[in-house]
Amino acid sequence: MSENSPQGAVERALAAARSDDCIVIADEGSAANLRWAGNSLTTNGVSRSRQLTVIAISRSGEEARVGVVSRAGVRADQIADVVAEAEAAAAGAAPAEDAQPLVPSNPAAGAGWDEPPAATEIGVFSAFAAELGGAFATAASGGRKLYGFAEHMMTSSYVGTSSGLRLHFDQPSGRLELNAKTADLSTSAWAGAGTRDFRDVDVTQLEADLAQRLGWANRSVSLPAGRYETLLPPTAVADLLIYLYWSAGAKDALDGRTVFSKAGGGTRVGEQLASLPLSLYSDPDEAGLQCAPFVMAHASSRESSVFDNGLPTGRTDWIAAGRLGALVQTRHTARLSGLPVTPAIDNLVLTVPEAAGSITDMVGRTSRGLLLTCLWYIREVDPQTLLLTGLTRDGVYLVENGEVTGAVNNFRFNESPVAMLGRITEAGATVPTLPREWSDYFTRAAMAPVRVEGFNMSSVSQAS
Repeated sequence: MSENSPQGAVERALAAARSDDCIVIADEGSAANLRWAGNSLTTNGVSRSRQLTVIAISRSGEEARVGVVSRAGVRADQIADVVAEAEAAAAGAAPAEDAQPLVPSNPAAGAGWDEPPAATEIGVFSAFAAELGGAFATAASGGRKLYGFAEHMMTSSYVGTSSGLRLHFDQPSGRLELNAKTADLSTSAWAGAGTRDFRDVDVTQLEADLAQRLGWANRSVSLPAGRYETLLPPTAVADLLIYLYWSAGAKDALDGRTVFSKAGGGTRVGEQLASLPLSLYSDPDEAGLQCAPFVMAHASSRESSVFDNGLPTGRTDWIAAGRLGALVQTRHTARLSGLPVTPAIDNLVLTVPEAAGSITDMVGRTSRGLLLTCLWYIREVDPQTLLLTGLTRDGVYLVENGEVTGAVNNFRFNESPVAMLGRITEAGATVPTLPREWSDYFTRAAMAPVRVEGFNMSSVSQAS
């Protein structure tokens, strides 16, 4: 372990600390990307990054003051200065309301501390790039053009504390976004995929799906705003439920700010939300969606606490059998709510017991309704109901008598994902998916396609 390694940086910072407690997080990152337009690769690149976060804690009795400083590209001879800056910030800070003892040392959790950081490089795309070339040729022969990008990132994080805790986790993250357009660029269709290593991305199938959607658009149908029976594919379900998840903080619910606040005080944990016995959960060990099995908080917020760094996490059912099962909790908010400690976890899964089949199967069981592709420009309108607004994009299709009969105009929607849960009448099999709107921040999701009764298309949109 050298002083230039992330572990060396952590140990050097802890050795320089003079505060009562100290937490240090060293993140080592690498990224590779491909971009293409008009059936041709345009650019590729690789990059590396390094960030050091020092959290200094000054204690006086039960009070604690916290100073946090994060710096990129810190050299070994600059580490002591970063520590001193964090300690100065702590000295001038107000008492932290989330103060807790540090998570104690756990020798079993330190396995892998001495391993070097993992890294990605352009070779991660070797098999994918060859398949992508075949997709270019297929698209060109059909008069279509493909646009998009693929990126792969690896972040190795090392967490050390003055309580003796030493943790290391390597997080791979990848995404593909593929857009197909007709030769005159008048019609487009989108598909995306989240992945750990690009070995499970079938770009040939994605291109075929996009070609089918462009074919559906040969017939255009104009429809007015209104409430429609709507089939939401996994990507659209992910965008809506991730926002629900991000809004499920226990502190905001306790303060009466959100849809999860109980009238008269407290939270709605235990209340029935969904018409089907669905489960919405996070699990750091979920196959294909693995993420850090411990809290890694670079700063405190209403949903996270630096004092919880290193706290182990496990499967948490946010909704179980249709009932609200948990809210995002720190140790501090758990004391206020009287509920178990349930920190945020960096993946999200929706399952419905005995649900099977794809959205294509659900189309075959639809008399008349809409089939969406994806959502975008999602914004919150009312936190008390979690009413969201946004736009449809890259294909809304009319389904009649079990078949897609044409493309319809885009809409602006106004819908609450919480209220929507009560109007889900059918779900398909859970599959990995990429949320289009939130893919910059959240790539680890698996969702079921769903049928929603009365999805509110509030106005017609001119967006393409």
